[in-house]
Amino acid sequence: MNYQSTVPVTTAVLEVADARLYYEVRGQGPLVVLVGAPMDAHPFAPLADLLAVDHTVVTTDPRGINRSSVGDREKDSTPQQRAEDLSALIAQLDAGPAAVLGSSGGAVSVLALVQAHPEQVHVGIAHEPPLNELLPDREALWSQTEEMIATYLAGDRRVAWQQFLKMANIFMPDQMFEAMFGGDPGPQARADEHFQFARMLRETTRFRPDFAALRSASNQVIVGIGEESGGQLCDRTSQALAEEIGIEPTLFPGGHIGFAEDPAGFNARLREVVRS
Repeated sequence: MNYQSTVPVTTAVLEVADARLYYEVRGQGPLVVLVGAPMDAHPFAPLADLLAVDHTVVTTDPRGINRSSVGDREKDSTPQQRAEDLSALIAQLDAGPAAVLGSSGGAVSVLALVQAHPEQVHVGIAHEPPLNELLPDREALWSQTEEMIATYLAGDRRVAWQQFLKMANIFMPDQMFEAMFGGDPGPQARADEHFQFARMLRETTRFRPDFAALRSASNQVIVGIGEESGGQLCDRTSQALAEEIGIEPTLFPGGHIGFAEDPAGFNARLREVVRS
């Protein structure tokens, strides 16, 4: 990603249990944390720049991804661990409670954070969490996930991503697929991808939230869905989560990564949500 930030960015590393977390800080004001999993900090940069006009904005690479290292790459990265990492980052900034937006696996991390440390979260926005465990066809999804992981670990990267997109019900034109997955991604991207398939995907998609804890913090939890995500797997999981905790989902511009597709529109909607 070649995006160059338009505001000053301070970078730092935080030592946590069995990991070193790379993070970036922009702006001044109320604290906002933007997080993905396995996505690193880069795709959040345009949105972070827009929010930094009047917020302190933190972005980070999750443990084991890109610039955030782990002591043992053979250990799984769980939502609970990543929640503790976020808790440590918020404590390090000493500017909470925070508005925390998590996307995809990062949304699962945010749910785990709200459960474990509700006092640190002013509002937690779980944008399209892949909570396959909440769906009636979860057993079929478990089998498809295990097949996909096995395919990747056997060395067939291309087919594994085809299986991923099919299960997610995401259509991608052939030309776009080849551009993204047809070649060699490079050493760092390959290491991140391997960690995702081998150590993040299973634990993230099989996470089952503590609904009672989330209901008791219902004024802190928002379930976000992309306006263009209708019928996709994460639309289904997000709808199921919202129903379980008794709230209506909130629509955001774009699809699964709307914050990167339309940062300006996403910024406007996120500000509305945080203010409300």
